[in-house]
This record gives sequence, C-alpha cells and structure tokens, in this order.
Amino acid sequence: MGEIVEFIAKSLVDNPDDVSVKESEDGGTFTVELRVNNEDMGKVIGKQGRIAKAIRTIVKAASIKENKRVEVEIVD
Repeated sequence: MGEIVEFIAKSLVDNPDDVSVKESEDGGTFTVELRVNNEDMGKVIGKQGRIAKAIRTIVKAASIKENKRVEVEIVD
C-alpha cells in the first residue's frame, strides 16, 4: 500500500525527493505514514482535506481487495 501512497504523493508535490513513506503493522492494522516537505503539505491535504480523503479512499479500496485494514496518516 505504501507504493500507491508514495506514487500519488510524488505526483502532487513540487519536491518529490522529500516524500517518504513508512509502513508498520499493529494487531492486523497496517499504518502508512506519509511525510512531505512543509511547503507541499497543502498540496497533499487539499482544500478542506479533499485530496487526503481521496488518497485514503484509494488505499481503502486497494486494501479491501487484499483483505487488509490500512490507515493513512499524513505526518508533519
């Protein structure tokens, strides 16, 4: 799932080299942490969080196909 998040984030930001994704698992729930440059934070979150919600929706759809529970966190 991290690859999907990383691809989408790098496509949106001005500084794709600063994008980092960390995946972890805790009790059957996978967490994907997305970090971007502070200047690009608004581009990843979007107006009223629409882009962040869309990223989470895409990951949720992909995770259902694989029978996994995945959460996406955008970290400062």
